[in-house]
Amino acid sequence: MPPRLPFSLSALVPDLSPARLGFAAARLARAEAPLANLSVPQPDLLADLAGRHVALIGNARALAQGRHGAAIDAADLVIRINRAPLPDPASHGTRTDWLALAVRLSDADRARLSPRRILWMSPKRKRLDWDSARSPGFYLHPLEDVRALRDRLAAPPTTGAMMIDLALRSDLASLTLYGFDFFASLSLSGRRAAGDVPHDFAAEAAWVGDLRRNDPRLSLTT
Repeated sequence: MPPRLPFSLSALVPDLSPARLGFAAARLARAEAPLANLSVPQPDLLADLAGRHVALIGNARALAQGRHGAAIDAADLVIRINRAPLPDPASHGTRTDWLALAVRLSDADRARLSPRRILWMSPKRKRLDWDSARSPGFYLHPLEDVRALRDRLAAPPTTGAMMIDLALRSDLASLTLYGFDFFASLSLSGRRAAGDVPHDFAAEAAWVGDLRRNDPRLSLTT
């Protein structure tokens, strides 16, 4: 008889379901169709925004100097980005209804933010984790949408830019941006400078400025 292992395979890999194995294989092979099948359709997601006043919260350090927390929590829907630091309810509010991701979410951050819906915005599918992909209302942003915005900005778009682009396609009542200063005050979620990331923040600032001039639903709170 073969020697007995000091652990069980199920303890080492607790979920060997066909669904999880299929997800892992699709992610590794960059097979888009099986991953897209886990997502709610984009029209359904946009329909959930119709008529709502939405607050989109960026991670600029400058937001911590204000007191917008009550206004953020008063929105019909609060969307945060990536690890979404919440240093103080007075500046950042407390609610996270949707979380737009381009990074893997730790268990601690998932429990802290407790989002009702996760949106995977990054084209880097290998970063997508099983817990996010199987969560209720999960949304996978199409690669063609990422590419279209990248071409417009001539640089990879930030998660915030992709979320603005997506939200404004809906019939929402308003979209208010908080914590967006296009890296002028750096980010609460890291120490990198603008030159350390692949985004063009000047291009994104100009793009948002054009959107604000042409779409009265969009506002920027500094």
